[in-house]
Amino acid sequence: MTRQSRWKSAVLASVALAAMPFLTPVPAGAAESSDPIKIALFDWTSVNINARILGGILEKLGYTVEYPTADYLSSLTTGLTNGDITVGVEFWDTTAGEAMAASEATGQTERLGPLGPKAKEEWWYPLYMKEKCPGLPNWEALKDPKCAEAFSTPETAPNGRYVGGPVTWEGFDDERVQALGLPFTVIHAGTDAAMFAELDSAYQRKAPVMVWVYSPHWAPAKYEGEWVEFPAHTKECYEDPKWGSNPDMAYDCGKPSGDIWKFAWGGMKDKWPIAHKVAKAYQIDVNELNKLSGEVDLEGKSIEEVAAKWVADNEAKWKAWAQ
Repeated sequence: MTRQSRWKSAVLASVALAAMPFLTPVPAGAAESSDPIKIALFDWTSVNINARILGGILEKLGYTVEYPTADYLSSLTTGLTNGDITVGVEFWDTTAGEAMAASEATGQTERLGPLGPKAKEEWWYPLYMKEKCPGLPNWEALKDPKCAEAFSTPETAPNGRYVGGPVTWEGFDDERVQALGLPFTVIHAGTDAAMFAELDSAYQRKAPVMVWVYSPHWAPAKYEGEWVEFPAHTKECYEDPKWGSNPDMAYDCGKPSGDIWKFAWGGMKDKWPIAHKVAKAYQIDVNELNKLSGEVDLEGKSIEEVAAKWVADNEAKWKAWAQ
């Protein structure tokens, strides 16, 4: 008996078990496989919630799922292209636009469509800091030495201190500071959790803080603050130094905004067609995602716990995706 025949026999037997009524029959002729589907985990909460939700659905449908920890950007051009990763569920236009284009250019990956929420990422400050830098949210206020000093710490004074995301997120904040002539020192947080722990600590003490905040996330809802308004992002800003206020340097603008995308290894649709269909259909509302992220980061629930509850509460929805 061939491997494919054995798999089909196993599926038919599983469908007959009353204990597993959730299993969706595989259409005749589908080139399914019992090999593990590998869904990437990255270094922030929402992406890992989405990974565990999608994985939980696929596990309910009878698939074997693994969750390798991967590098955010290189997963697009290495892991997904060679099949070491099957699916990545959050690639943001704000930070991964170039990597997504490079990934698609290989012809070995597939853009599965948008996750649903719109992406925004930028420098963010609590409203109480506006008293010390009243020109905000206009970015030019940050050029005032008094404003920069208001955001300083003993380690950066007289420069202001900006807490950026982990280096793997890129974001070009070091380049932005230089191109716009901002008297700020960029400090990269080691992890997403460390970045928001620093924000929370500063906010509780009304201490100076300027930090990379993104949405979807629970932080913009929990804390009262504003994003800095930099010159609007354009493709030319990142690629042509002559664009913008600094004729000698690129990145003299804000971060891009846009969609959040799902990507798959190009062979997924043939190897696991039902799982591929579910991954393409999977979407989540931004308010729902923010709530789930808050349950993990603020209430101490585990990612696995909140993901499993979502799968249980939304059975009718994901069963329809598999049809």
